[in-house]
Amino acid sequence: MENDCRPLLSSEQAGESFSHRGSTDSLDSRAKRPFYVEPRNIVDDEPQERVSAEAAILNSRVHYYSRLTGSSDRLLSPPNHVIPRTEEIYIYSPLGTAFKVSGKDHLTKNPSIITIFAIWNTMMGTSILSIPWGIKQAGFTLGILILIFTGLLMLYCCYIVLKSPKAISCADTSDWEFPDVCRYYFGKFGQWSSLVFSMVSLVGAMVVYWVLMSNFLYNTGQFIYNYAHNVNISDSEFGTNDTDRVICPHPNTDTEENRTIGTHYIRASGNDTSDGNSFEHWWSKTNTVPLFLVVLLLPLLCFRSASFFARFTFLGTISVIYLIVLVTIKAFRLGLHLEFHWFDSTNFYVPELRLLFPQLTGVLTLAFFIHNCIITLMKNNKHQENNVRDLSVAYLLVGLTYLYVGVLIFATFPSPPLSKDCIEPNFLDNFSSGDVMVFVARTFLLFQMITVYPLLGYLVRVQMMGQIFGQHYPSFFHVLTLNILIVGAGVLMAKFYPNIGSIIRFSGATCGLALVFVFPSLIHMISLRRQGALGWPSAVFHSFLILLGMTNLVAQFFM
Repeated sequence: MENDCRPLLSSEQAGESFSHRGSTDSLDSRAKRPFYVEPRNIVDDEPQERVSAEAAILNSRVHYYSRLTGSSDRLLSPPNHVIPRTEEIYIYSPLGTAFKVSGKDHLTKNPSIITIFAIWNTMMGTSILSIPWGIKQAGFTLGILILIFTGLLMLYCCYIVLKSPKAISCADTSDWEFPDVCRYYFGKFGQWSSLVFSMVSLVGAMVVYWVLMSNFLYNTGQFIYNYAHNVNISDSEFGTNDTDRVICPHPNTDTEENRTIGTHYIRASGNDTSDGNSFEHWWSKTNTVPLFLVVLLLPLLCFRSASFFARFTFLGTISVIYLIVLVTIKAFRLGLHLEFHWFDSTNFYVPELRLLFPQLTGVLTLAFFIHNCIITLMKNNKHQENNVRDLSVAYLLVGLTYLYVGVLIFATFPSPPLSKDCIEPNFLDNFSSGDVMVFVARTFLLFQMITVYPLLGYLVRVQMMGQIFGQHYPSFFHVLTLNILIVGAGVLMAKFYPNIGSIIRFSGATCGLALVFVFPSLIHMISLRRQGALGWPSAVFHSFLILLGMTNLVAQFFM
């Protein structure tokens, strides 16, 4: 029996065991030829289905070739026309039963609803915390219009990225990502420039995460300390006196209405000689807490694999849903506070149209940014013909989420007594550290960011080390050096410039210039020109998109 299973012509180099050659790992029709035994029945969707005559003949041929040579000897390997297609391959057992092998692509395909919410969950990041601030900077009416217009532009550019590999007919682009498309059209320059701008978005997100984690950790510790010591901080915060207290961390002390109370706030928030002074000295939002995070997160960044942290990505969805519930409850309790002043500001309201609107466009460029991974996400869609529809629905949901949060926070911000200019780049800072619901939100977001931060660091390491050294983990020293640089950037920004709105708008406008506006537009025009279908309206429109991206970046330096 043992001799009957041995090939008639074996190679000296054939070191694989029979069991290994018969495993599912050896079903590659080109690298390793499958080994078959005579089947009796095929077990598929219908149990005990008899083998067809054609399948039996095909199996006999493969069985014949398998008897001639070992799998490592290519001389007498079964030719390609004898090997069944992937969807026709079966694993045959000695009992005469065969189980059909489903391809990996079939197992990983997702229905449209899963694909849509995967895109929604990927785009829903820290930018949602800055949307109300961005609307305030642009003006309520202009901010809503810009959010809708920017969302449509980002959707169109994402559509161009999605279909860009299909426009290349002279190469197999089934496994290509957008950097591969850039390399095809622009050579090494396209490959490296797309890598650099992708790094800008990832490192920018990591810096924002560090600032926010410092903020959330500080407020969480402050809440626990105040609760344990029965400390009432309402007198030291400039804000409303309602049950749902809203504060203005940085009141405008220049206006007549706020001068007296603003001076009181500045005095109260300074250093004093109370018993809590030692705690405040060691628990500072900018001086100590960002350094405490180094002890926790720097070792996590040095892990060789980030698979453990990928298990907690569901926390992002829970955090966003909780934020939406929090905003809804706060808006219901606070009520609407709106007055329309189109061009002139008042003591409590901002104009509907403001010249600071590029700050919102910078934030939205990162808020709607998914262009560097949309091809990968859409590959897993079960119905590829619905990719454009599903992408559009996902962008619609993201835009509605941003509109819902931004409009409600702005419209219900209590003015008077507070000015709309008090809305912070992180709208959670407009609620007291003693607010229980906000405390829960900060705790959720803190734990989520602690688990996502190593994933972002892993992506930076894989892309950068892979391009420079050809391997993802060249040595512990290389990885540690890279991580120290990334963490150092986060610590410095958290200490000297903890404004997440400005960090988001600069990183969004920078990476958006290349990966949203310039490269997709140029690739689209080059592709149409090679097909002889490039008309002047298309050339003008896509050139305008490139100009728009450049203007968006330049404008950030004048705000």
